[in-house]
Amino acid sequence: MGLSYGPRRVWRARAKVNLTLHILGRREDGWHELDSIVAFAGCSDWLFFEPGEALGLTVEGPMAQASGEIGDNLVLRAARHLQDRVPGLRLGRFHLRKNLPVAAGLGGGSADAAAALRALAQENALALDDPRLWAAARATGADVPACLDSRARQMSGLGEKLGPWLRLAPLYAVLANPRLALATPAVFARLGFAKGAPSGLSPSPSPAIGAPRSAATIALQEGRNDMQAGAGALAPEISDVLNALSALEGASLARMSGSGATCFALFDERAAAVRAANGLARERPGWWVRATVLR
Repeated sequence: MGLSYGPRRVWRARAKVNLTLHILGRREDGWHELDSIVAFAGCSDWLFFEPGEALGLTVEGPMAQASGEIGDNLVLRAARHLQDRVPGLRLGRFHLRKNLPVAAGLGGGSADAAAALRALAQENALALDDPRLWAAARATGADVPACLDSRARQMSGLGEKLGPWLRLAPLYAVLANPRLALATPAVFARLGFAKGAPSGLSPSPSPAIGAPRSAATIALQEGRNDMQAGAGALAPEISDVLNALSALEGASLARMSGSGATCFALFDERAAAVRAANGLARERPGWWVRATVLR
């Protein structure tokens, strides 16, 4: 449920982190089949919604300029897709506080779109399991369904096939991005898979539902991100980020999220993650660095 500010409500759009990302092949239509464990961070964008007659959007915040043209924003696309499916849908004006890096492997735009759908669902008394809401999410983008409830789970297919909520113990993490945007299609192109061809790579290992932090970390260490090498070829800075994260005291795993360039490191203790993030931010003042909890 969103928080109320007078006639406006505010919805959190939490960053999505791909703890693993295995590419299982490429379909005949050119899309890639993936298998990924995702979790959601405490850092987020914020989406304000004020009900009204006209659909609109304004954007501000540290990453607003990088978020592109208003008319192409996924918040508006999601609202229009739901409007197409729900006759008489009550709309309104959105205001997005853009805090997350753009084209960064954190699913920020998808999280924003999912927040918009949650806001419209509440305004129009739609249940969160309404099939029209999920259809609008899938039409907006492959990551949007997972972002609707923003809980750790396994996602597969194009991202639209969702496994059960994993109920993992909170994972303490440091996120780092060298303030570099990467276009996802360009990274996929580096994989070089022919249409209709399986990759021959193994699926993602999945932590057991309810796994404690130590067991979850061990399972995740057996995984990988199959897009990491291609992204690193396009942006050598990613290797610098991964090396810096791996060298942090207490880091048990360092890996890229999504198609990059954001990378993460996992820690056993929250205090260790906070110390590491503070030190890394001092050493790399040009980077976007956050300590966070993944759930």
